[in-house]
Amino acid sequence: MNTKSLIQFGIALIFLALAAFIYSGVSLTSREKLVEYGPMQATAEINSVVPLSPIVGGLVLVGGIVLVVVGVKNSS
Repeated sequence: MNTKSLIQFGIALIFLALAAFIYSGVSLTSREKLVEYGPMQATAEINSVVPLSPIVGGLVLVGGIVLVVVGVKNSS
């Protein structure tokens, strides 16, 4: 991996970590059929949130910073 792509990947990881800190979770909505009687049916929307741990965001942020620093040191 050359230094330019290393720096770009590090910057992408930094932005990904910042997005993880801002949103702190991904909301998912699913529909479930409860009852079906002839032509009539009853459905329910189920909302769930998949949490993004701040620890994971911190590790991704540190990894991105390390990649940028290593890329800058190797380019000079």
